[in-house]
Amino acid sequence: MRIKRTTPRSGITRRARLIAVSTGLVAAAAIAIPSATAADTPTTFSSAELKSASSSVLKADVPGTAWAVDSKTNRVVVTVDSTVSKAEIAKIRQQAGADADALTIKHTPGKFQKYIAGGDAIYASSWRCSLGFNVRNSAGAYYFLTAGHCTDGAGTWYSNSARTTVLGPTSGSSFPTNDYGLVRYTNTSITKSGTAGNTDIVRAANPSVGTSVIRDGSTTGIHTGRVTALNATVNYGGGDIVYGMIQTNVCAEPGDSGGPLYGSNGTAYGLTSGGSGNCSSGGTTFFQPVVEALNAYGMSVF
Repeated sequence: MRIKRTTPRSGITRRARLIAVSTGLVAAAAIAIPSATAADTPTTFSSAELKSASSSVLKADVPGTAWAVDSKTNRVVVTVDSTVSKAEIAKIRQQAGADADALTIKHTPGKFQKYIAGGDAIYASSWRCSLGFNVRNSAGAYYFLTAGHCTDGAGTWYSNSARTTVLGPTSGSSFPTNDYGLVRYTNTSITKSGTAGNTDIVRAANPSVGTSVIRDGSTTGIHTGRVTALNATVNYGGGDIVYGMIQTNVCAEPGDSGGPLYGSNGTAYGLTSGGSGNCSSGGTTFFQPVVEALNAYGMSVF
Protein backbone atom coordinates (compact mmCIF):
# COMPACT_ATOMS: atom_id res chain seq x y z
CA MET A 1 0.00 0.00 0.00
CA ARG A 2 1.56 3.26 -1.10
CA ILE A 3 1.13 6.35 1.01
CA LYS A 4 0.36 9.55 -0.86
CA ARG A 5 -0.58 13.14 -0.17
CA THR A 6 -4.24 13.85 -0.76
CA THR A 7 -3.29 16.74 -3.00
CA PRO A 8 0.09 17.58 -4.51
CA ARG A 9 2.45 20.45 -3.95
CA SER A 10 3.22 23.30 -6.35
CA GLY A 11 5.36 22.79 -9.41
CA ILE A 12 7.29 25.98 -8.55
CA THR A 13 8.68 24.34 -5.41
CA ARG A 14 11.58 21.87 -5.39
CA ARG A 15 9.24 18.89 -5.27
CA ALA A 16 6.86 17.76 -8.00
CA ARG A 17 3.10 18.29 -7.68
CA LEU A 18 0.36 16.15 -9.15
CA ILE A 19 -2.59 18.38 -9.95
CA ALA A 20 -5.92 17.33 -8.46
CA VAL A 21 -8.47 17.25 -11.25
CA SER A 22 -11.76 16.82 -9.44
CA THR A 23 -13.83 19.98 -9.14
CA GLY A 24 -14.72 21.45 -5.76
CA LEU A 25 -17.86 21.52 -3.77
CA VAL A 26 -19.56 24.91 -3.56
CA ALA A 27 -21.21 25.75 -0.27
CA ALA A 28 -24.49 27.58 -0.70
CA ALA A 29 -26.89 29.41 1.56
CA ALA A 30 -29.25 27.13 3.39
CA ILE A 31 -31.99 26.02 1.03
CA ALA A 32 -34.82 23.58 1.25
CA ILE A 33 -34.49 20.65 -1.11
CA PRO A 34 -37.96 20.03 -2.52
CA SER A 35 -39.27 16.49 -2.28
CA ALA A 36 -39.20 14.75 -5.63
CA THR A 37 -42.22 13.08 -7.14
CA ALA A 38 -41.79 9.37 -7.66
CA ALA A 39 -41.64 8.15 -11.23
CA ASP A 40 -44.63 6.31 -12.67
CA THR A 41 -42.52 3.15 -12.67
CA PRO A 42 -40.32 3.31 -9.57
CA THR A 43 -36.75 2.15 -10.01
CA THR A 44 -34.56 1.10 -7.13
CA PHE A 45 -31.02 2.45 -7.39
CA SER A 46 -28.22 1.00 -5.32
CA SER A 47 -26.21 3.17 -2.94
CA ALA A 48 -23.29 2.86 -5.34
CA GLU A 49 -25.40 4.16 -8.24
CA LEU A 50 -26.67 7.06 -6.17
CA LYS A 51 -23.14 7.86 -5.09
CA SER A 52 -21.98 7.75 -8.70
CA ALA A 53 -24.82 10.01 -9.79
CA SER A 54 -23.96 12.50 -7.05
CA SER A 55 -20.30 12.44 -8.06
CA SER A 56 -21.32 13.16 -11.64
CA VAL A 57 -23.10 16.33 -10.57
CA LEU A 58 -19.94 17.40 -8.77
CA LYS A 59 -17.80 16.70 -11.84
CA ALA A 60 -20.17 18.66 -14.09
CA ASP A 61 -19.17 21.74 -12.04
CA VAL A 62 -22.22 23.86 -12.82
CA PRO A 63 -22.57 26.92 -10.53
CA GLY A 64 -26.01 27.42 -8.98
CA THR A 65 -26.66 23.74 -8.28
CA ALA A 66 -27.22 21.76 -5.07
CA TRP A 67 -27.91 18.07 -4.73
CA ALA A 68 -28.87 15.47 -2.17
CA VAL A 69 -30.22 11.93 -2.07
CA ASP A 70 -33.95 11.84 -1.38
CA SER A 71 -34.54 8.58 0.48
CA LYS A 72 -38.27 8.67 -0.23
CA THR A 73 -37.90 8.64 -4.00
CA ASN A 74 -34.51 6.90 -4.15
CA ARG A 75 -33.17 9.66 -6.42
CA VAL A 76 -30.46 12.32 -6.34
CA VAL A 77 -32.45 15.57 -6.33
CA VAL A 78 -30.51 18.30 -8.11
CA THR A 79 -31.87 21.75 -7.30
CA VAL A 80 -30.84 24.42 -9.81
CA ASP A 81 -31.19 28.16 -9.36
CA SER A 82 -32.32 30.70 -11.95
CA THR A 83 -28.83 31.11 -13.43
CA VAL A 84 -28.59 27.49 -14.64
CA SER A 85 -29.39 27.07 -18.34
CA LYS A 86 -30.97 24.15 -20.19
CA ALA A 87 -27.58 23.46 -21.74
CA GLU A 88 -25.98 23.20 -18.29
CA ILE A 89 -28.70 20.82 -17.14
CA ALA A 90 -27.98 18.72 -20.22
CA LYS A 91 -24.29 18.81 -19.25
CA ILE A 92 -25.14 17.39 -15.82
CA ARG A 93 -27.17 14.56 -17.34
CA GLN A 94 -24.46 13.82 -19.88
CA GLN A 95 -21.84 13.66 -17.13
CA ALA A 96 -24.04 11.17 -15.24
CA GLY A 97 -24.19 8.88 -18.26
CA ALA A 98 -25.80 5.56 -17.37
CA ASP A 99 -26.77 6.98 -13.95
CA ALA A 100 -28.74 9.92 -15.43
CA ASP A 101 -32.07 8.22 -14.58
CA ALA A 102 -31.14 8.52 -10.91
CA LEU A 103 -31.26 12.34 -11.17
CA THR A 104 -34.33 14.50 -10.57
CA ILE A 105 -33.97 18.16 -11.56
CA LYS A 106 -35.83 20.74 -9.50
CA HIS A 107 -35.86 24.51 -10.11
CA THR A 108 -35.74 27.19 -7.44
CA PRO A 109 -35.97 30.98 -7.98
CA GLY A 110 -33.11 33.36 -7.27
CA LYS A 111 -29.36 32.75 -7.04
CA PHE A 112 -27.54 30.70 -4.44
CA GLN A 113 -25.34 32.69 -2.05
CA LYS A 114 -21.90 31.26 -1.54
CA TYR A 115 -20.50 30.76 1.98
CA ILE A 116 -16.92 29.85 2.83
CA ALA A 117 -16.85 27.07 5.43
CA GLY A 118 -14.74 24.11 6.44
CA GLY A 119 -14.45 21.59 3.61
CA ASP A 120 -15.07 24.02 0.74
CA ALA A 121 -12.84 24.04 -2.34
CA ILE A 122 -10.09 26.66 -2.45
CA TYR A 123 -7.93 27.36 -5.48
CA ALA A 124 -4.33 28.52 -5.84
CA SER A 125 -2.71 29.39 -9.16
CA SER A 126 -2.80 25.87 -10.57
CA TRP A 127 -4.19 23.50 -7.96
CA ARG A 128 -7.12 22.93 -5.63
CA CYS A 129 -7.26 22.05 -1.95
CA SER A 130 -9.89 22.22 0.80
CA LEU A 131 -10.51 24.81 3.47
CA GLY A 132 -9.94 23.46 6.95
CA PHE A 133 -11.30 25.80 9.59
CA ASN A 134 -12.11 29.49 9.63
CA VAL A 135 -10.21 31.12 12.48
CA ARG A 136 -9.45 34.59 13.85
CA ASN A 137 -6.77 36.25 15.91
CA SER A 138 -7.08 38.24 19.14
CA ALA A 139 -7.71 41.43 17.15
CA GLY A 140 -10.69 39.85 15.39
CA ALA A 141 -9.06 39.51 11.94
CA TYR A 142 -10.26 36.52 9.92
CA TYR A 143 -8.09 33.77 8.44
CA PHE A 144 -8.47 30.12 7.49
CA LEU A 145 -6.30 27.06 8.04
CA THR A 146 -5.50 24.45 5.41
CA ALA A 147 -2.68 21.99 4.70
CA GLY A 148 0.90 23.23 4.52
CA HIS A 149 1.63 21.28 1.36
CA CYS A 150 -1.21 23.30 -0.19
CA THR A 151 0.08 26.71 0.91
CA ASP A 152 3.72 25.87 0.12
CA GLY A 153 4.47 27.94 -2.98
CA ALA A 154 0.97 29.44 -3.12
CA GLY A 155 0.34 33.18 -3.29
CA THR A 156 -3.28 34.24 -3.68
CA TRP A 157 -6.24 31.94 -2.98
CA TYR A 158 -9.63 31.98 -4.72
CA SER A 159 -13.06 30.50 -3.99
CA ASN A 160 -13.85 29.44 -7.58
CA SER A 161 -12.11 27.43 -10.28
CA ALA A 162 -12.12 30.42 -12.65
CA ARG A 163 -10.04 32.23 -10.05
CA THR A 164 -12.09 35.41 -10.17
CA THR A 165 -13.24 35.62 -6.54
CA VAL A 166 -10.25 36.34 -4.31
CA LEU A 167 -10.15 35.03 -0.74
CA GLY A 168 -6.72 36.34 0.23
CA PRO A 169 -2.98 35.59 0.36
CA THR A 170 -1.02 32.88 2.15
CA SER A 171 0.34 34.37 5.36
CA GLY A 172 1.98 31.28 6.88
CA SER A 173 3.10 27.84 5.74
CA SER A 174 4.85 24.87 7.36
CA PHE A 175 5.72 21.77 5.31
CA PRO A 176 7.38 19.31 5.56
CA THR A 177 7.88 18.34 9.25
CA ASN A 178 4.45 19.89 9.88
CA ASP A 179 1.55 20.19 7.45
CA TYR A 180 -0.37 23.39 8.14
CA GLY A 181 -0.81 26.75 6.44
CA LEU A 182 -2.66 30.00 7.10
CA VAL A 183 -4.49 32.27 4.64
CA ARG A 184 -5.63 35.82 5.48
CA TYR A 185 -9.03 36.95 4.23
CA THR A 186 -8.89 40.22 2.28
CA ASN A 187 -12.29 39.94 0.57
CA THR A 188 -14.72 41.53 3.00
CA SER A 189 -17.75 40.46 0.93
CA ILE A 190 -17.16 36.79 1.80
CA THR A 191 -19.26 35.45 4.67
CA LYS A 192 -17.02 33.49 7.04
CA SER A 193 -18.85 30.59 8.63
CA GLY A 194 -17.68 28.92 11.81
CA THR A 195 -18.88 25.55 10.57
CA ALA A 196 -17.26 22.45 9.08
CA GLY A 197 -19.60 20.34 6.99
CA ASN A 198 -22.91 20.61 8.82
CA THR A 199 -21.34 21.07 12.26
CA ASP A 200 -20.78 24.30 14.19
CA ILE A 201 -17.18 24.30 15.41
CA VAL A 202 -16.95 25.67 18.95
CA ARG A 203 -13.64 24.34 20.31
CA ALA A 204 -10.36 22.65 19.36
CA ALA A 205 -8.70 19.69 21.07
CA ASN A 206 -6.48 16.65 20.48
CA PRO A 207 -8.41 13.38 20.05
CA SER A 208 -7.69 10.02 21.65
CA VAL A 209 -7.28 6.64 19.99
CA GLY A 210 -10.78 5.35 19.29
CA THR A 211 -12.38 8.81 19.01
CA SER A 212 -15.17 8.94 16.41
CA VAL A 213 -14.34 11.56 13.79
CA ILE A 214 -15.78 13.24 10.69
CA ARG A 215 -13.77 14.41 7.69
CA ASP A 216 -14.96 16.85 5.04
CA GLY A 217 -13.25 17.64 1.74
CA SER A 218 -13.97 19.24 -1.61
CA THR A 219 -13.43 16.02 -3.59
CA THR A 220 -15.29 13.39 -1.61
CA GLY A 221 -17.44 15.33 0.86
CA ILE A 222 -18.20 14.02 4.33
CA HIS A 223 -16.91 10.66 5.61
CA THR A 224 -16.65 9.20 9.10
CA GLY A 225 -14.36 6.84 10.97
CA ARG A 226 -12.16 6.51 14.04
CA VAL A 227 -8.72 7.55 15.23
CA THR A 228 -6.43 4.52 15.09
CA ALA A 229 -3.12 6.06 16.23
CA LEU A 230 -1.57 9.33 17.39
CA ASN A 231 1.82 10.93 16.84
CA ALA A 232 2.36 9.07 13.56
CA THR A 233 5.30 9.84 11.27
CA VAL A 234 4.58 9.76 7.54
CA ASN A 235 7.13 9.63 4.72
CA TYR A 236 5.61 10.87 1.47
CA GLY A 237 8.88 10.50 -0.43
CA GLY A 238 11.21 13.10 -1.90
CA GLY A 239 12.21 14.25 1.57
CA ASP A 240 8.64 15.10 2.53
CA ILE A 241 8.33 13.68 6.04
CA VAL A 242 5.75 14.87 8.55
CA TYR A 243 5.56 14.13 12.25
CA GLY A 244 2.96 14.03 15.01
CA MET A 245 0.09 13.12 12.70
CA ILE A 246 -3.32 11.75 13.69
CA GLN A 247 -3.86 8.40 11.96
CA THR A 248 -7.42 7.34 11.07
CA ASN A 249 -9.39 4.82 9.02
CA VAL A 250 -11.32 7.64 7.28
CA CYS A 251 -10.97 7.71 3.50
CA ALA A 252 -9.76 10.68 1.46
CA GLU A 253 -8.75 11.48 -2.12
CA PRO A 254 -6.74 14.12 -4.04
CA GLY A 255 -8.14 17.60 -3.45
CA ASP A 256 -9.37 16.76 0.06
CA SER A 257 -6.07 18.05 1.45
CA GLY A 258 -6.43 20.71 4.10
CA GLY A 259 -10.04 19.79 4.84
CA PRO A 260 -11.25 19.55 8.44
CA LEU A 261 -11.28 16.61 10.85
CA TYR A 262 -13.77 17.18 13.66
CA GLY A 263 -16.26 15.61 16.03
CA SER A 264 -20.04 15.68 16.03
CA ASN A 265 -19.84 17.73 19.25
CA GLY A 266 -18.22 20.62 17.39
CA THR A 267 -14.59 19.91 18.32
CA ALA A 268 -11.91 20.67 15.72
CA TYR A 269 -9.22 17.95 15.59
CA GLY A 270 -7.11 18.18 12.48
CA LEU A 271 -6.32 19.15 8.87
CA THR A 272 -6.23 16.50 6.13
CA SER A 273 -2.63 15.73 5.19
CA GLY A 274 -2.53 12.51 3.11
CA GLY A 275 -2.78 8.76 3.11
CA SER A 276 -3.52 5.72 1.00
CA GLY A 277 -6.59 4.22 -0.62
CA ASN A 278 -9.73 6.04 -1.74
CA CYS A 279 -13.37 6.45 -0.82
CA SER A 280 -14.48 3.48 -2.92
CA SER A 281 -12.28 0.86 -1.30
CA GLY A 282 -11.38 2.69 1.91
CA GLY A 283 -7.94 3.56 3.23
CA THR A 284 -5.79 5.22 5.85
CA THR A 285 -5.60 8.99 6.18
CA PHE A 286 -3.32 11.17 8.29
CA PHE A 287 -4.16 14.57 9.76
CA GLN A 288 -2.14 17.47 11.09
CA PRO A 289 -3.37 18.20 14.65
CA VAL A 290 -5.16 21.55 14.50
CA VAL A 291 -4.24 22.59 18.06
CA GLU A 292 -0.60 22.78 17.00
CA ALA A 293 -1.48 25.00 14.03
CA LEU A 294 -3.69 27.29 16.13
CA ASN A 295 -0.94 27.71 18.70
CA ALA A 296 1.69 28.36 16.04
CA TYR A 297 -0.28 31.26 14.56
CA GLY A 298 -2.05 32.54 17.67
CA MET A 299 -5.51 31.77 16.27
CA SER A 300 -8.77 30.38 17.63
CA VAL A 301 -11.83 28.73 16.09
CA PHE A 302 -15.20 30.45 16.36
